[in-house]
Amino acid sequence: MSEPPPRLHAETLSTALKEIRARRRLKSLDVADAMQMKPRTFEHFESGAGRLNPGRIHRFAEATSSDPYAIMAALALGSPKFAVRCADNKLMTILMVALQEFDNEVGDAIADLDGRTIINTFTRALRDLALQSVKGDAAARAWLEARLSRLAPPTDGDDD
Repeated sequence: MSEPPPRLHAETLSTALKEIRARRRLKSLDVADAMQMKPRTFEHFESGAGRLNPGRIHRFAEATSSDPYAIMAALALGSPKFAVRCADNKLMTILMVALQEFDNEVGDAIADLDGRTIINTFTRALRDLALQSVKGDAAARAWLEARLSRLAPPTDGDDD
């Protein structure tokens, strides 16, 4: 599988960040302050310029109450709208937490799973989600909050 061109990543990241910020009705200066970044550095980051920085994406997501894993998945999907769609329900963060729990429970037996079973399981689960109007609720938020701290923190790698 070939890697999308860097320009496509930059455009996808920039669009996702700007749309999430706009959805939250935040000014770039407000987000820069919340991320403890200089405004010019934030503008560079929000434009998608420079190398991909997971630490900054996580800080942006914290500052905008959005889903950092959805932002990163949006790059792989080439869909900035995916990041926006997941900003409130934290779909990708929930998936990452569930995968972490799956890894801890199943361990090395994951390698024994065949591709067809994995495809069928995920396809069925995603089809079920598509049929429901999934709304955030207190139980879902509590589940996520109780498990979120288990994910490994990203490395920042800032070179301001």
